[in-house]
Amino acid sequence: MSVRERLGRLGARLGNLFKGQEELDLTSGDIGKPLLFLSFPIVITNLLQVAYNLADTFWLGQYSTTALAAISFAFPMIFLLISLGMGLSVAGSVLVAQHTGAEEHREAEYAASQTVTFALIGSVLLGATGYFFVEDFLSLLGASSEVLPGATGYLQVVSLGLTAMFGFFVFISLMRGAGDTITPMLVMFGTVVLNIVIDPFLIFGWGPFPEMGVVGAAVATIFSRGVALVVGIGILLSGTRGIRIRLGDMAPDLEYLRKLLRLGVPASVEGTGRALSVNAMLFIVGTFSVTVVAAFGVGIRVFSLVFMPAIAMDRGVETMTGQNLGAERPDRAAAANHFAAKVSFVILTVLGAITIFAAPTVVSVFSDDPEVVRIGADFLQWVAPTFGFIGIVRAYSGGFRGAGKTLTSAALAVTMLGVIRLPVAWVASRPVAVPAWLGPRVVDIFAYSLAEQGIWLAFAVSNVLAAGLAAAWFLRGTWRDADPRTGSDPAVADD
Repeated sequence: MSVRERLGRLGARLGNLFKGQEELDLTSGDIGKPLLFLSFPIVITNLLQVAYNLADTFWLGQYSTTALAAISFAFPMIFLLISLGMGLSVAGSVLVAQHTGAEEHREAEYAASQTVTFALIGSVLLGATGYFFVEDFLSLLGASSEVLPGATGYLQVVSLGLTAMFGFFVFISLMRGAGDTITPMLVMFGTVVLNIVIDPFLIFGWGPFPEMGVVGAAVATIFSRGVALVVGIGILLSGTRGIRIRLGDMAPDLEYLRKLLRLGVPASVEGTGRALSVNAMLFIVGTFSVTVVAAFGVGIRVFSLVFMPAIAMDRGVETMTGQNLGAERPDRAAAANHFAAKVSFVILTVLGAITIFAAPTVVSVFSDDPEVVRIGADFLQWVAPTFGFIGIVRAYSGGFRGAGKTLTSAALAVTMLGVIRLPVAWVASRPVAVPAWLGPRVVDIFAYSLAEQGIWLAFAVSNVLAAGLAAAWFLRGTWRDADPRTGSDPAVADD
């Protein structure tokens, strides 16, 4: 076989791999193949997304333990800011998916256009608000005087650039709703490489750049995300991949905003609940040493990496559920959810087993402080046996969202994180004062605490209980009758 023929075959294979969403039928045929086709690029995209944070964590870990602790406080706040506005992108994704499944392509374009408009407006307002209040919020969480300046500087830069970060997430969501997860992956790859390259120059002051420390990491991230946003908007306007937005459809439509908010507000509650739980957990973690805070921050970053397959299945099944309900195929939507839950459980259980043994090595990548490594590894080893249950929770949460039951998905998240995890962490991590008249034996029992290990225990307990609740709730079948497309649709005429 000649070199030309080999290259021709390679090109054909790559063409099949990067085929457009119009060639991927999510509403008929096999369930596993299209779901995995959707989810695998999401895994890569999310891994690349985590690479932004991991790059910051790695370089700042080399810079100083104080810098590492600073971003341990900063990352949950970023998550909170984004989560407050991410409901609109979820609403847009669900509407695009259901209109696409129903073959209502013009309505799908209108939904995407309105989502971009209101998402960008919302991100500007959130960023402006966040800029002025981040220092007070960090102080409320218990950031020490060592950590506060770096964390504040990082978050103020991110607040100013929140539109760049948030706008790209909207691009990813809309493309996913249309069934195209390849294009966002390719755009993300380019900007992650850019971020990794410029990060150390701005943090350490290499070459002509000044040494900016923690703030330098934020500048590198925002610049890279800005490039991603410009590319993403260009793709949406061209309509060559996934979904198209039209300038004529982007004039703010307050009537349509009500529809987006009806779906988006509960989705924001879900995301915000997750973010607030991490921030509230920091309030508990912050009562321990800076070393424990740094170890916690590393552990959370590692979780965000390990849980990528489950999050990808979550997003993939959200799209499949939406498109199949739009096509009036609820049984196929249910089968996709159960398949995703089983696959996610197996994959994360295997990753959990690997994490138990590899924990010290993994944590040592981000810090050379022996105490940070010891405590961070302990955190991972407590939680790793329950990783599989996170897969179940995320799979069914995606199904609820795809059906438009965003309030149900939010209730699951709030129950898992706020009702179960936080109280267990508080009680288990500190001694409880009881009246002396109960006797010395009772006093000794309640005076005992697991210290920071009580926090680690809370993660494990909440993972298991939430998985059982999610499965039981989904099996009730109340999601089958949902139709987010109903309501006051705008009249959208063909061009």
